[in-house]
Amino acid sequence: MEKIFFSLTIFAIAFVQNSFAQQEDSTNQTRSFQLLSLYYNIKDALVSGNAHDAAMHAEQFVKTTNGISDRTISEANRNALLKNAGFISERKDIKQQREVFANLSANMYALAKSLKLSTEPIYYNYCSMKKAYWLSSNKVIKNPYFGNAMLTCGKVTETIQ
Repeated sequence: MEKIFFSLTIFAIAFVQNSFAQQEDSTNQTRSFQLLSLYYNIKDALVSGNAHDAAMHAEQFVKTTNGISDRTISEANRNALLKNAGFISERKDIKQQREVFANLSANMYALAKSLKLSTEPIYYNYCSMKKAYWLSSNKVIKNPYFGNAMLTCGKVTETIQ
């Protein structure tokens, strides 16, 4: 009888741990999708020249990044994302935010290549004037580095499925 009870206990523990692991994976996937959405919000704020909104969305980006497990995002990538988004959230100068956005975009690209961040295509765009990339949910070019001054400067260089 004791062996049966012990076996059932081990089985129950394994089942519960597996359930928690699946729940954590699901939560991390949801947060990863949110991370991309927040990145797009930062990009859109930079496109429109709104430093306040860029800072606000970057702050949310930081909070969401901190909620994603190390099993989902490597420590190095997480630290780079936090550094870049933290800088954008603390600055009110659009030029400074746009400078750091290039690094944030490079790190988001690495993340998009390693994780499924969206069920929709992600467009990797390049601005030859800035010599920098960014991610977009749309094929239509809206340049976050120059805003209205050069809104359509750039081209899609890759589509991440």
